[in-house]
Amino acid sequence: MRQNVIKIAAGVLVLAGLVVLFRVLPVAEWLRHFQTYVRGLGMLGYVVYTAVYVVAVVALVPASLLTIGAGALFGVVGGTIVVMAGAVIGSTLAFVLARTILRHRVEAMTERHQKLAAVDRAISREGWKLMLLCRISGFPPFTWVNYAFGLTGVGLLPYVVTTVVGIIPATFALTYAGHAGAAVASGSGNRIGLIVTAAGIVLVSVYVARIATKAIRRAGVEE
Repeated sequence: MRQNVIKIAAGVLVLAGLVVLFRVLPVAEWLRHFQTYVRGLGMLGYVVYTAVYVVAVVALVPASLLTIGAGALFGVVGGTIVVMAGAVIGSTLAFVLARTILRHRVEAMTERHQKLAAVDRAISREGWKLMLLCRISGFPPFTWVNYAFGLTGVGLLPYVVTTVVGIIPATFALTYAGHAGAAVASGSGNRIGLIVTAAGIVLVSVYVARIATKAIRRAGVEE
């Protein structure tokens, strides 16, 4: 019993420490240096980048910059695979933590935030359909809602499936934007074509997200 308590306390302290570090330190600058470092690792860079993405998701750090950077480093296909793997593993860990050692802390967080509480109530009525809409729309924020989902009655398998399907549009849009930006900056490819295509993909992703957000509002959750 005592060993279990020690393990739980250690897990909470590590997670809290990660959150504090990412909040108070110059994370954006460090991420740029990290991306430069990963570029020199070859195939190992895929594994390292995925692992850092997982940590960012669990530590409640918005990972948009990492998503764009993955597209710039690994291309559209490779970047999408890395981001999907990191996002799914990280969100699953957050979901499991919310159901186990961090349950009381997440419950307290949900009670303080009306939006998360509203999502919790709506999911109890709509189930996986609303969860999928949350993933597509990006509301509430991806990293925060992972923990909130852990308090609902949704099973792990539906959670993982809706996460995989729901984050595809935004992931593809951002990784393509990163790829296009890197190509334009290096002078390779048709600059105008890349910019127009990237803008079109992002706009389509935003449009789909807006449709999903409207559906969430109809389910009783307001932004």
